[in-house]
Amino acid sequence: MPSLSLRIDLDRETRIGPGKIELLETIAACGSISAAGREMGMSYRRAWDLVEALNRVFGKPVVVRQVGGKSGGGAHLTALGLALVAHYRAIEQAASAAAQPHLAAIQAELDRSGADEPDDATAGVTASGP
Repeated sequence: MPSLSLRIDLDRETRIGPGKIELLETIAACGSISAAGREMGMSYRRAWDLVEALNRVFGKPVVVRQVGGKSGGGAHLTALGLALVAHYRAIEQAASAAAQPHLAAIQAELDRSGADEPDDATAGVTASGP
């Protein structure tokens, strides 16, 4: 079944989509940017750059780090970070519900198009030969 993927442009250069939301959720679950990056198969540097881009565009932290010490370092989402994830997921759910009939119609077209029907590129083309 076709699916919908949502990306929100926050400014001309910064977007938030499934990848950054998953990163934020993974940071919240792991309590660490580096652990979240490892779990998602990305470097700490890449994960930190993505978090910093969000912190920059909002002008305040979405994620805050705790530097090592007695209980070790870590990171957690701020109230803004938690709200960002919640709003994104709510928009994603509403958009998916609104798109469902259209996605089903696209799937029906995919199901109907098969080997028996020529597509537009080959319609009217016949084989010629000896």
